This record gives sequence, C-alpha cells and structure tokens, in this order.
Amino acid sequence: MRNGWLWLVAGIAGFCGSALRAADCPDWTPAQARQELNALHARLDRWNHAYRVGGQSPVDDAVYDQALKRFAGWRECFPAQAPALPSHLADAGGSTRAPVAQTGLAKLPGAAALEAWMHARGGRDLWVQPKADGVAVTLLYLDGQLRQATSRGDGIHGSDWTARARRIDAIPRRLPHAPARVVLQGELYWRVPAHVQVRDGGANARSAVAGALARESLDAVTAAKIGLFVWDWPSGPADMPARLAGLKAMGLNDSVSYTQPVGSLAEVRRWREQWYRHAMPFAADGTVLRQGHRPAAATWQAAPPAWAVAWKYPAAQALAEVRAVSFAVGRTGRITPVLELEPVQLDDHRVQRVSVGSLRRWRQLDIRPGDQIEVALAGLTIPRLQSVVWRTRQRAAVTPPDPQAYDALSCWRAAATCRQQFLARLLWLGGRQGLQLDGLGADTWQALIDAGLVHGLLDWMNLTPAQLAGVPGIGRSRAAALAQSFAAARGRSFEHWLHALGMPASGGAGLPDWATLSARRASQWQASAGLGAGRAKQLVAFFGHPAVREQAARLHAAGVQGF
Repeated sequence: MRNGWLWLVAGIAGFCGSALRAADCPDWTPAQARQELNALHARLDRWNHAYRVGGQSPVDDAVYDQALKRFAGWRECFPAQAPALPSHLADAGGSTRAPVAQTGLAKLPGAAALEAWMHARGGRDLWVQPKADGVAVTLLYLDGQLRQATSRGDGIHGSDWTARARRIDAIPRRLPHAPARVVLQGELYWRVPAHVQVRDGGANARSAVAGALARESLDAVTAAKIGLFVWDWPSGPADMPARLAGLKAMGLNDSVSYTQPVGSLAEVRRWREQWYRHAMPFAADGTVLRQGHRPAAATWQAAPPAWAVAWKYPAAQALAEVRAVSFAVGRTGRITPVLELEPVQLDDHRVQRVSVGSLRRWRQLDIRPGDQIEVALAGLTIPRLQSVVWRTRQRAAVTPPDPQAYDALSCWRAAATCRQQFLARLLWLGGRQGLQLDGLGADTWQALIDAGLVHGLLDWMNLTPAQLAGVPGIGRSRAAALAQSFAAARGRSFEHWLHALGMPASGGAGLPDWATLSARRASQWQASAGLGAGRAKQLVAFFGHPAVREQAARLHAAGVQGF
C-alpha cells in the first residue's frame, strides 16, 4: 500500500548502499542525471496526486513499486543531482499516533531463502497467511467499542481513519467477548468475489480501496465494497492458537481460516498454491510466514521484524527498460517493431523482448532506448506491451525500415536488405503450412545462406549430401537426412507447393495446374469461389509476378506435379 511505501524507500536505500555497484548505475552525465531524476520525480508526483486526490491509479501497483525502487536506486547513484523524495513519502507519517507500531515485512527473494528462515527457527510454531493486497490499518477497541482506526503512515504515526472506519460494515463497531483493550492489525481490501490471483493478478484492488479511503468522504456503496482481514492481534495472547481462538470468539473468522500451521517448505508451498490458483474474496500478492510466539507489542518498531516475512507471488506486470528497438520483416512484408529489454522476471518467464505489434503503434508510442515500459504476460505465456510508463528525456535516434520497400511479393532472394523477409519465406516454405520439411528451423536455413548454398527460394532443391555435410554444424548423418527430406519435397502435391510459395487464400477455388491459374483474370477468380475484388486482385498479382513465375519455371524443370 502506498501509505507504507516509505518503508520501501528506506529498505531500498539500505539495499543500494550495500548491493548497488557503479556498473549498475546509468551512464549519465550529471546534467542528464538531474534531468532524468527530476522527470521521474514529477511522474511519481502526478501518479500520487491521481491516487490520493482522484482515487485512481494510472499504473499498476507493482509497476509503481518498481518505479519507486528505480527512483531510489538512481538517487543512490547520483546523490548530488537527486531531488527530494516525492511529496507523499516525505510527509507519509500523518498526525495520529498508532497504539502499536506497524512493522512492515521483509520480502524474501524465493523458496530457498524462506526455507533457510524456517530452518533458523527450528521449523516449529510457524504459521502461513495470504498476503492480502490492500491497505494496512490499526484498530483500537476499548471496552469492546471501536475508538480509533489508523493508517500505516510511517509505522508510528498515520492518518486518522476512525470516521471512515465506522462507515465500513466489515470493521466491527463493537467486539463481543473482547478484553478491555484490544489492538488489531489487518488489511482493508477491495472485495473481489471469486478472484483467482494467477488469472486476475492484482486487478488494481489495492488502488481501489486506497483511493476510496483517500477521499474526503466515504459513501455507503463504496464502503460496502471494502473488507477486513485481521492478520495480527498485537495485544492478544502470547501463542497463536490462543490468539486465533480469541479472534474467532470476537467474530473475526477470516483470521482463523486464513491462518494455517506449517512445519515445512512443502506445506507452505501447498497453501501458497491454494491461495494463488483458487478463488478468494480478495487479491493477495503473496504469502506471509509468522512465528506464533513473538516479542511483546510494546517492543515493536517501525521496521521489518525477524519473526515475520513475506514471500511474494511472481509479478503479473513489470517495469522494463528498453535497451534497443529492432524491426522484424515478416514473409508478407509486415514490419514489426521489437523492443529489446533489460531482462525482467514475470511469473517463471525471463522476459527480454516484446513486440510492439505494428509500425503504426510504435510511431504513436514513440518508444526509444532508455524508455521505461510496462510489460505483462498474455495468456500467462506471451510477453505483451501494456504501456509506456515514462520516456527518457534524451531521445535516441531510431530509423525503421521503409515500409514502401516491402510487401507480400518482395524479397525472393537473399539480398542484404531482404535478409529477414527472405528467411521468413524459407521458414514458411518448409513449415507445417508448406512442405513440412523435417529438421529445418531458422538456424539451419541461416547456416545454408551463410555457407553460400542458398541465394534463391528453391536453391536447396539441388543440394547434395556432400554439400550439406560441408556446412558448419551439419554432420554427415544429418546431411543425408536433409537431402532425403529435400528429395521427398518434389513429390508434394501441387496445392502444397502453392501454399509453400505463399499463394493468397483462394477460398476453395479449384487449383488444376499452373498454366490455368496463371491465366485467370480477376473476374474469373471472383466467379470461381465467390471471392471479393481485393482477394481476386491479390491472386492475379501473385500468379503474374516475375519472381513467382521464376519459381514456377524451376519447379516445372524439376518435374514437380502441376507446374
């Protein structure tokens, strides 16, 4: 939650001081460092204003966290050029003193670190909870009545949320069977029925509840969408079972069902997977492991304790820096901009490249090296560009290929300007939609081109096993198998060959032989299969193109059926 992100900055500063090397710092002049830091500072301030005043989050919470981390790292790299902290962090404390310090949590990097933490505690009296993705709150009850609700703030002082808390039905106004003084700490979350974290991600649930609480007034409809998960009872009994029993008696049943004993990493994983992949009433960005016995609440400090840690879920979105912009030219001449990234981790995927989709979109977004973008996984596997988070102030020159130089009928030979499209033609020709040539991927085709054996689309047809065996990386046995696959291609059907050459879809029109098809006019194509005028024109252009006719003549000479 953003009220607690002062801890993030403090933690990052400690990290940077020990782990940030000069090699990790941007290669900037002092003037450029000042310019970039000020620009990011201004961007963070705009996001904070939208979040605190408008109750909206222009970027995903995880991306905000990463941007703030990036800002803190740059401040360590360039302290003389660094501006002050963003305003909401500089005054994050608020004016209301919490009855017990909000400690925050250290976030462990993975399973090995968590297992070591458990081992250091003997694997006993350990309990796991979901890490609800909301905003932290401290509640004070006196004689069973709610007297104070405090935001996390700086851990010691926060905002007074008491009036808002009394409008939220999920926060009990009165606790039955409660001791005279009760202090509870928990998470105010946005109700998301049947939320599945692995499928839905954070869904900006944290922003929704934080935005609601940041407004001057909280209406009843919005208040009803806010839930409460109590994750600790600082003033409660010394052992966890007794605390859970007391929370249950006070009607706080979620605390009991979502706090489970564990004795091994395997048990932690089981609950972690359960909460990650199955429906829950709130978003959760990880799991929390706690010792049942911990120091008295009066000794707690506004810093991550040794007796509780977090193991976060893989990020659903990530902030990535663009290292370079490249352009891929496909078989049909389509130009696709591709962003080369500083590697980021999304789920179990290491993402280093992402497609922009089209030249037009790239031009609209104006993405250059040094820009920071938001990436996510589409369908949990494919990296997707979500947005440009911010742009570097110094714009590097990027020159895309000329789109007028490429179309569906360009690049039938391995010319310098045709390298990508020609290779794409070979991949299509040998792929499952073409001749289905075994053992031929991009690397093998490129090796044949580099060896000077393939200049035109059909040069491979006459290669001998001896020629193939001389190509670096192709041994004698593989050369024999490739030669056999090449020879078998001659027996493929006429229709297979047309598809391999890239003929536009004919809509089921009859495909008798080359001579007949190459003589058809557009009106005949339209009449034969009910094709539209555009597709008919494409077919006439294909069969009439000199490069396509050259391929047909070679296939005729080779005795391929239909040519």
